[in-house]
Amino acid sequence: MAAAGLRRSVRGAACWQLLLTLVIFSLAGEACKKVILNVPSKLEADKIIGRVNLEECFRSADLIQSSDPDFRVLSDGSVYTARAVVLSEKTVLKTRHTRETVLRRAKRRWAPIPCSMQENSLGPFPLFLQQVESDAAQNYTVFYSISGRGVDQEPLNLFYIERDTGNLFCTQPVDREEYDVFDLIAYASTADGYSADLPLPLPIRVEDENDNHPVFTEAIYNFEVSESSRLGTTVGVVCATDRDEPDTMHTRLKYSILQQTPRSPGLFSVHPSTGVITTVSHYLDREVVDKYSLIMKVQDMDGQFFGLIGTSTCIITVTDSNDNAPTFRQNAYEAFVEENAFNVEILRIPVEDKDLINTANWRVNFTILKGNENGHFKISTDKETNEGVLCVVKPLNYEENHQVNLEIGVNNEAPFTRDIPRVTALNRALVTVHVRDLDEGPECTPAAQYVRIKENLAVGSKINGYKAYDPETRNGNGLRYKKLHDPKGWITIDEISGSIITSKILDREVETPKNELYNITVLAIDKDNRSCTGTLAVDIEDINDNPPEILQEYVVICKPKMGYTDILAVDPDEPVHGAPFYFSLPNTSPEISRLWSLTKVNDTAARLSYQKNAGFQEYTIPITVKDRAGQAATKLLRVNLCECTHPAQCRVTSRSAGVVLGKWAILAILLGIALLFSVLLTLVCGVLGATKGKRFPEDLAQQNLIISNTEAPGDDRVCSANGFMTQTANNSSQGFCGTVGSGMKNGGQETIEMMKGGHQTLESCRGAGHHHTLDSCRGGHTEVDNCRYTYSEWHSFTQPRLGEESIRGHTG
Repeated sequence: MAAAGLRRSVRGAACWQLLLTLVIFSLAGEACKKVILNVPSKLEADKIIGRVNLEECFRSADLIQSSDPDFRVLSDGSVYTARAVVLSEKTVLKTRHTRETVLRRAKRRWAPIPCSMQENSLGPFPLFLQQVESDAAQNYTVFYSISGRGVDQEPLNLFYIERDTGNLFCTQPVDREEYDVFDLIAYASTADGYSADLPLPLPIRVEDENDNHPVFTEAIYNFEVSESSRLGTTVGVVCATDRDEPDTMHTRLKYSILQQTPRSPGLFSVHPSTGVITTVSHYLDREVVDKYSLIMKVQDMDGQFFGLIGTSTCIITVTDSNDNAPTFRQNAYEAFVEENAFNVEILRIPVEDKDLINTANWRVNFTILKGNENGHFKISTDKETNEGVLCVVKPLNYEENHQVNLEIGVNNEAPFTRDIPRVTALNRALVTVHVRDLDEGPECTPAAQYVRIKENLAVGSKINGYKAYDPETRNGNGLRYKKLHDPKGWITIDEISGSIITSKILDREVETPKNELYNITVLAIDKDNRSCTGTLAVDIEDINDNPPEILQEYVVICKPKMGYTDILAVDPDEPVHGAPFYFSLPNTSPEISRLWSLTKVNDTAARLSYQKNAGFQEYTIPITVKDRAGQAATKLLRVNLCECTHPAQCRVTSRSAGVVLGKWAILAILLGIALLFSVLLTLVCGVLGATKGKRFPEDLAQQNLIISNTEAPGDDRVCSANGFMTQTANNSSQGFCGTVGSGMKNGGQETIEMMKGGHQTLESCRGAGHHHTLDSCRGGHTEVDNCRYTYSEWHSFTQPRLGEESIRGHTG
């Protein structure tokens, strides 16, 4: 238990002082602290007059009580008037004596005395705060002065001190929210300026008054909460501020809800300390009330009745959840459609949904639950009206079904948020679609019909064809048939019965690819010239009418690198008439049988091998191949056994050897040969004339043409003492010293060229083996341009000399 004693003191009737004695009865029973508070002579009710720090005295503030009924002490140490108080004169005299005692005890100290003043004090002003005294005043005349904020700093002249007495005064009320403490410095000096004591720090604290209302941070708060929220869901947080001194009762705030609109039921609560707004009911329903308005209150003094109040508005919008299932307006609908119609709208189905329009909670999806197994219908949603649009996408046939019963279901795009059945009696509907009969043309059903015909069937054979029918009579009487498309022109169609007649032999192997059906397009026409088209798919049945065929025509085998070659065969008939194949060498020449052999590789290939003694040449080898049904064929295979490292080398040689000359090339060769004979004839005549007269001059004695001892015309080689050698047009001589008629072999026109300057004989030209070249004849290389003369040059050289010899012979 603690007791608080107050003693009032006055000086000069300007200010009252209260000596507040807070006594804390501990185990030792001693007082904790004494505090002096300066107050006006008249105090209003519920007015704070000061505050005491109680933390050093006891642990729990709940032990505080006031012994004076005019005052009360709160848990934070704030002292309030319980009622209006007027300090009497009698009380003043008693406290005055007590105050003098207090001042007398502190008079000898030059030390700061704890001092405070009340915020927004009512005066009277100047308001006495305290007296400052120096110990030096006992021996000297001391003068007092002060400095600091409130004296010579802003706010100026708020405080002053009496120069002689040291009494400190305040000149006007102070707002704690603007200045919470003034740090003054007191000085004591003698008349001659001597500092009697060191400067004394003199803090003056402004005691807070609860003069500021708490204020919300927002004038209007806007929050949203889903209508499907659970109990205790946080809606939002409100917050308020108070300019009074922090951590005091003046700023200890409590929140509450003053009013909710609509008033009932109460759906929200606010935490008194944190300002968190939560739901306290699960009856939020946007379809009933979509917006609530709350008047929020905040009060300081921890919500006590005398605390200051602030208010704000909180708007809470209830957002939509998919808590309402869409419903059909009626349980059954009817629609009508003409048969054979498609891609047409036949019915619009409206639904109702209480959720927010144009949201996923309101938009719906329709489903055909039953009756659309054949895919004749489709249902979609009109995004503008939210209606179901039922369409026919595949033609209906009245003769097959007069009406169709559909079951339609509907649900929202968004999932449901409450535990309600997804499919109830209200979100299903039955739709009966009535099909109207039309007088329609023939029907080609099925669109493709199949028939099987044997390959190579005789021309004129008749087979069942395409059959259409009249949907009204369900038969084909009165229908006519025409052929629209026949790829090979193999068949004709009987106009009345629709049967097909072969007009050509059907060959399965001609059709590409062979295993596909042969499709014929047929037109069926009724008596009103209404028509339909169908496809007659002809499956041509294969017969074994083709023997196997060897793929290769010509092969090259490089000996000895390659010891064999593989022969491949194919059969255009179906596999049942094809492999395995049987390869054999039929009755051939003994040479082929001796040099070549066949062995099986697999069902469609055989290996052709040669013997080691087979010579290099091209062979023509007959090979017989037979299929499993006995169909056989023999093929002459050209095999080039070649001395090479790669078959391509022999192929190049073969192509060169096989060049065929044109008629102009042959004519040119013949002209060249004729020219050659004319030159030879001229030379022979000249030689014969020379033998009748004198011999050639001595310098030409070595240039006589010596005839070879070979007999075959065209193969002669003649080599003179000068090293000349002649060659006929067939170019068959080997190793020449000089040529007569060599050059321009390909064109067929050859000139006569002779070599000069040599002195070899025929024997030295031929040597031992008759195969020496020009270089071996002459003993070295000689440029062709320096040793060759044409026939015209040779003729101009010999003719004058022959003439001279002839004249000499006649004169002799």
